[in-house]
Amino acid sequence: MIELTNVSYSYTDIPALNNISLNISKGESVTLMGPNGSGKSTLLKLVNGIITPDSGSYRFGGEEITKKKLHDNRFSKLFHQKIGFVFQNSQTQLFCPEVYDEIAFGPRQMGFIESEVEKRVKDCLNLLNIEALKNRQPYHLSEGEKRKVAIACVLSLNPEVLVLDEPLNGLDPRTQRWLVEFLINFNKGGKTLITSTHNLEFLQEISDRGILFDEDHCIAADMEMDKILEDIDLLKRVNLVDEYYHKHVGSKHSHFHLHNY
Repeated sequence: MIELTNVSYSYTDIPALNNISLNISKGESVTLMGPNGSGKSTLLKLVNGIITPDSGSYRFGGEEITKKKLHDNRFSKLFHQKIGFVFQNSQTQLFCPEVYDEIAFGPRQMGFIESEVEKRVKDCLNLLNIEALKNRQPYHLSEGEKRKVAIACVLSLNPEVLVLDEPLNGLDPRTQRWLVEFLINFNKGGKTLITSTHNLEFLQEISDRGILFDEDHCIAADMEMDKILEDIDLLKRVNLVDEYYHKHVGSKHSHFHLHNY
């Protein structure tokens, strides 16, 4: 479904992706891992057509995604209907006066008749159990509520692929657990799931495959999630865990510390 071949991207003179090649198949659940600034968020933006490669190619469903095609309104609408992006900061996605209008915005932009828009909004409100928020102003919501509304906005278009950047950041434990269960069930429904996170605690639950970036903006590993998390030397090399020592009375030992940025 998603094919990146020798993709590189820089912000002016600052490299973000360095010759990245990877394939993601329909129905996979994949998590991008790596330290801050390694290129994870940039890759998600590229996959979602927010940016395009400086070099290399990106194909979605067998068709190359280019700046020229994304400037074509018809093509852009069809593309963005298939792939939905939940930003790390949900606040950046919410701009309408009420939650109902937020969720309705995407279907309305796609030209659906109002009865279909209403049905999709109702379905999303029920799915995420946020009916009580329907007439609330988004900027008055808690972080967890904003995240649910942002997800509902994306799901209203029934995308084939759901992409989330650091989805667990800033959420309380109960909302984290809710979101983990939601993502598991979304993927079980045959949808493709791509996440980026530093929170290693839930990775084995939400992803079968991990793609690990290093500080040189390259892919250091692409393998089953269990194998990545078992390879402590690899995780240390890319600065996702470190080993530190502390002292008890009469003894000294070390253990590994996760970098959950």
